[in-house]
Amino acid sequence: QVRLVESGGGLVQPGGSLTLSCAASGDIFRIYDVGWYRQAPGKQREVVAVITGGGRTDLGDSVKGRFTISRDDAKKTVNLLMNNLKPEDTAVYYCKMDLATRLSSYRPYWGQGTQVTVSS
Repeated sequence: QVRLVESGGGLVQPGGSLTLSCAASGDIFRIYDVGWYRQAPGKQREVVAVITGGGRTDLGDSVKGRFTISRDDAKKTVNLLMNNLKPEDTAVYYCKMDLATRLSSYRPYWGQGTQVTVSS
Protein backbone atom coordinates (compact mmCIF):
# COMPACT_ATOMS: atom_id res chain seq x y z
CA GLN A 1 0.00 0.00 0.00
CA VAL A 2 1.33 3.42 -0.98
CA ARG A 3 1.35 6.28 1.51
CA LEU A 4 2.32 9.91 1.01
CA VAL A 5 3.12 11.85 4.17
CA GLU A 6 3.62 15.61 4.15
CA SER A 7 5.47 17.61 6.79
CA GLY A 8 6.77 21.11 7.35
CA GLY A 9 3.61 23.15 7.53
CA GLY A 10 2.91 25.67 10.25
CA LEU A 11 2.45 29.30 11.12
CA VAL A 12 4.81 31.86 9.62
CA GLN A 13 4.87 35.65 9.41
CA PRO A 14 4.51 37.45 6.07
CA GLY A 15 7.84 37.49 4.28
CA GLY A 16 8.96 34.33 6.00
CA SER A 17 9.90 30.94 4.58
CA LEU A 18 8.83 27.33 4.97
CA THR A 19 9.88 24.07 3.37
CA LEU A 20 7.30 21.38 2.83
CA SER A 21 8.38 17.79 2.39
CA CYS A 22 6.49 14.78 1.07
CA ALA A 23 7.74 11.24 1.41
CA ALA A 24 6.24 8.24 -0.31
CA SER A 25 6.41 4.71 1.04
CA GLY A 26 5.25 1.33 -0.19
CA ASP A 27 6.07 -1.03 -3.01
CA ILE A 28 6.70 1.71 -5.57
CA PHE A 29 7.99 0.73 -8.97
CA ARG A 30 8.25 4.08 -10.72
CA ILE A 31 7.38 7.72 -10.02
CA TYR A 32 6.16 9.94 -12.82
CA ASP A 33 4.88 13.50 -12.29
CA VAL A 34 4.96 14.92 -8.76
CA GLY A 35 3.57 18.15 -7.44
CA TRP A 36 2.10 20.34 -4.76
CA TYR A 37 -1.45 21.67 -4.71
CA ARG A 38 -3.27 23.87 -2.23
CA GLN A 39 -6.79 24.61 -1.16
CA ALA A 40 -7.83 27.68 0.77
CA PRO A 41 -11.17 27.88 2.63
CA GLY A 42 -14.03 28.38 0.20
CA LYS A 43 -11.81 27.95 -2.86
CA GLN A 44 -11.06 25.15 -5.28
CA ARG A 45 -7.85 23.18 -5.08
CA GLU A 46 -5.19 24.72 -7.33
CA VAL A 47 -1.83 23.64 -8.61
CA VAL A 48 1.18 25.24 -6.94
CA ALA A 49 4.10 23.48 -8.57
CA VAL A 50 4.76 20.35 -10.60
CA ILE A 51 7.83 18.46 -11.78
CA THR A 52 7.17 16.05 -14.61
CA GLY A 53 8.83 12.66 -14.92
CA GLY A 54 11.05 14.23 -17.54
CA GLY A 55 12.20 16.95 -15.17
CA ARG A 56 10.19 19.91 -16.48
CA THR A 57 9.05 22.30 -13.77
CA ASP A 58 5.82 24.28 -13.86
CA LEU A 59 4.85 26.84 -11.24
CA GLY A 60 1.57 28.61 -10.65
CA ASP A 61 1.64 32.26 -11.64
CA SER A 62 1.08 33.46 -8.08
CA VAL A 63 4.16 31.66 -6.73
CA LYS A 64 6.67 32.16 -9.54
CA GLY A 65 9.88 33.67 -8.23
CA ARG A 66 9.03 32.73 -4.65
CA PHE A 67 8.55 28.95 -4.56
CA THR A 68 10.89 26.18 -5.70
CA ILE A 69 9.98 22.54 -6.18
CA SER A 70 12.48 19.69 -6.15
CA ARG A 71 12.35 15.90 -6.22
CA ASP A 72 14.58 13.01 -5.21
CA ASP A 73 13.34 9.80 -6.78
CA ALA A 74 15.87 7.65 -4.93
CA LYS A 75 14.44 8.87 -1.63
CA LYS A 76 10.89 9.05 -3.05
CA THR A 77 10.49 12.62 -1.87
CA VAL A 78 9.32 15.94 -3.24
CA ASN A 79 9.99 19.25 -1.50
CA LEU A 80 8.55 22.73 -1.81
CA LEU A 81 10.66 25.67 -0.69
CA MET A 82 8.44 28.67 -0.08
CA ASN A 83 10.02 32.10 0.29
CA ASN A 84 8.51 35.53 0.80
CA LEU A 85 5.26 34.04 1.97
CA LYS A 86 2.12 36.14 1.78
CA PRO A 87 -1.18 35.90 3.66
CA GLU A 88 -2.83 34.72 0.43
CA ASP A 89 -0.58 31.65 0.51
CA THR A 90 -2.55 30.42 3.52
CA ALA A 91 -4.07 27.05 2.63
CA VAL A 92 -3.87 23.32 3.13
CA TYR A 93 -1.06 22.05 0.92
CA TYR A 94 -1.31 18.60 -0.65
CA CYS A 95 1.38 16.47 -2.20
CA LYS A 96 0.50 14.41 -5.28
CA MET A 97 2.55 11.72 -7.00
CA ASP A 98 1.63 9.83 -10.15
CA LEU A 99 3.24 6.47 -9.72
CA ALA A 100 3.08 2.77 -10.44
CA THR A 101 3.57 -0.05 -8.01
CA ARG A 102 4.76 -3.55 -8.82
CA LEU A 103 1.16 -4.75 -8.69
CA SER A 104 -0.75 -1.84 -10.21
CA SER A 105 -0.36 0.52 -13.12
CA TYR A 106 0.13 4.29 -13.12
CA ARG A 107 -2.32 6.30 -11.00
CA PRO A 108 -2.33 9.43 -8.81
CA TYR A 109 -1.79 9.29 -5.05
CA TRP A 110 -2.45 12.14 -2.60
CA GLY A 111 -1.12 13.00 0.80
CA GLN A 112 -3.34 13.97 3.71
CA GLY A 113 -2.42 17.66 3.54
CA THR A 114 -0.50 20.04 5.75
CA GLN A 115 -1.70 23.45 6.92
CA VAL A 116 0.27 26.57 6.06
CA THR A 117 -0.83 29.79 7.73
CA VAL A 118 0.78 33.12 6.90
CA SER A 119 -0.15 35.75 9.44
CA SER A 120 1.36 38.40 11.63
